[in-house]
Amino acid sequence: MAELRLQTAASGRIPSDSFTLDGVLGAIEGEGLAWLDILRPDDEVRAFLLETMDFAELAVEDVFGPADTTAQKFKNHRFVVVKARDADNQLDTEPVAVFIKENLLITVRHCTIPALKILARRFKKADEEELELGIDFLLYEMLDAVADDWTPILNKYSKQLDDLEFQVFDPIIEYDGVLEGLHNLKRQLREASKSIESLNTVTMRLLKPNERLISEGVMRYFSDLNQLSLALVKRANNYASGATSARDSYLSNISLQLAESNAQLTEVMTTLTIIGAIMLPLTLIAGIFGMNNDDLPLELVGGFWGIITIMVAFACLMLTFFWRRGWLKTFEK
Repeated sequence: MAELRLQTAASGRIPSDSFTLDGVLGAIEGEGLAWLDILRPDDEVRAFLLETMDFAELAVEDVFGPADTTAQKFKNHRFVVVKARDADNQLDTEPVAVFIKENLLITVRHCTIPALKILARRFKKADEEELELGIDFLLYEMLDAVADDWTPILNKYSKQLDDLEFQVFDPIIEYDGVLEGLHNLKRQLREASKSIESLNTVTMRLLKPNERLISEGVMRYFSDLNQLSLALVKRANNYASGATSARDSYLSNISLQLAESNAQLTEVMTTLTIIGAIMLPLTLIAGIFGMNNDDLPLELVGGFWGIITIMVAFACLMLTFFWRRGWLKTFEK
């Protein structure tokens, strides 16, 4: 069952048990500006939007299906879809459908949106001068609440990025989970960009002079909002670029450490190979003259010390060969 919230300029929030969908128009009569918020719409809400409010079928279908960012003007109403942060998970953004007709603003959503709580407080505190700007001012407050909702989130992401960059370039301590933290931050920024870019697209569309989607009296408010949304887009993109740069630097450091480790391993293997190559002929000589055979010509080679001399000569010969081939440069350093 859908949850309804009705708030008017004259009476404030109206208890949900004192009105029904069919009686909304009667409840807001003579109340000035009004805002109806619908959470988790059902078939009854669909019938209300199509029949009672006489909204365009294409706009209503966007409420119950996949909805893209848009700002349109129909025969008797205007329709806006913008993405906002979902309170259940900061990594998730959900579309909010907004219908504007006369003095009534209707928001339809499928989950809890923190920005709408900000809108409720602002609507309650709005003064007469602001209310005289009409329903377009309430639309501005709703979109501005979406932007303001992301500001502290981006500030938190900025601090996270600073901490992660410090961990990446800290030469003393090796931190755990740095790469995972950078990936999570990029994912969060990517999700934030969906909402912020959606807001920027909507404000740009609303400001088009030939569309006439908003009144002249609120143009300056929407112009400021467009500048704010553009600044938020740049912030999100800059943070994403910073996270990418920090991730690349971290991976480069890891690759450098692996290269140094491989170089050390190669040096060890080279040393062992040289020692093994030298020992092979020596082992062969020792094996031949170590056989228990009376026919061995030990006297011809000078006995024990002659064999040792042959071994040393072979070792020196092989070391000279290795040096001429350049295989001993590591030891020269």
